[in-house]
Amino acid sequence: MRIAFYGSSLLSSYWNGAATYYRGMLRDLAARGHHVTFYEPDAFDRQKNRDIEPPEWADVRVYDATENALREVMAEAARADVVVKASGVGVFDDELIAGVMKAARPDAIRIFWDVDAPATLAEITPAPDHALRRALPGLDYVLTYGGGPPVIAAYEALGARRCIPIYNALDPETHHPVPAEPRFAGDLNFLANRLPDREARVEQFFLDAAARLPDRKFLLGGNGWHDKPMPSNVRQIGHVGTRDHNAFNTSSISVLNVARDSMAQVGYSPATRVFEAAGAGACLITDAWVGLDLFLKEGEEVLVARDGADVAEHVRTLTPERAKAIGEAARARILAGHTYARRGAEVDALLRRTAAEKRSAA
Repeated sequence: MRIAFYGSSLLSSYWNGAATYYRGMLRDLAARGHHVTFYEPDAFDRQKNRDIEPPEWADVRVYDATENALREVMAEAARADVVVKASGVGVFDDELIAGVMKAARPDAIRIFWDVDAPATLAEITPAPDHALRRALPGLDYVLTYGGGPPVIAAYEALGARRCIPIYNALDPETHHPVPAEPRFAGDLNFLANRLPDREARVEQFFLDAAARLPDRKFLLGGNGWHDKPMPSNVRQIGHVGTRDHNAFNTSSISVLNVARDSMAQVGYSPATRVFEAAGAGACLITDAWVGLDLFLKEGEEVLVARDGADVAEHVRTLTPERAKAIGEAARARILAGHTYARRGAEVDALLRRTAAEKRSAA
């Protein structure tokens, strides 16, 4: 099938946490015979900070963030068998959801793919006239990369026909064990952009833990932290491109995951970092959230913390031998049940079944 996918960016992970998810999902769908065209705006300096060049498995259309260019790319939705509008494009989001669905052929499969369902729901729930709210009844699916039962119920209450979580996963060809690199050495490494609904939890789980262990080394990667006061044992390194994520995860005793406020409250929302760390065989420490046990077992495949004191205690008592055992167990669990090959098979089956239903109805 021809898939027209309108998202934030496939080529750049710069201020774009969905890049790894897009790449893993769309690469697998292309391998199953689908032809993917990805439309991304030239915005937020992402094209100046590409992690990859246009891949062989997708046609990438970079368009100017102007109304004229927008009209051109929206019109191309008419050529597709599947039209996907993702959340968080960042420019013309309202115009895109209305425009591409209007341009889509009557027999096309229409999908809104939400890569931040808690934030999207918080925005649209109190706004009956929101462009996405108006579009929901006409969509075949809302797909989300997390959220579980609470998100499904919320979307269906707002008029979505069907909401199905397609969780984050691992691409083992991209994220895997590599030799450690001294530039990323530390006792606890943490990779996250500075965002308003994550910062307090970063203070609680990462900075507080660092302050409790002044003799240990903490490494912070990600955008936006340059003017944030830090304990002296925290070293900031700024944006870390996806090509360096494996080394970032394998070069420390442990790595940290901290969910954003909304995702922690909703649960069932494993971040990309969880699967990247597991794929590299890293020992992951994560904040607690409902649904974690669907992906990793506490104490054996992941260490769970309820606050900064818990994080500090894990770091203080963790030996290299135990860290290695936890990392290897996590990698085995994720490879067995949570790869993009599995997620792609799920989406492929959904698309083929829906196409058959539409043909029968016609």
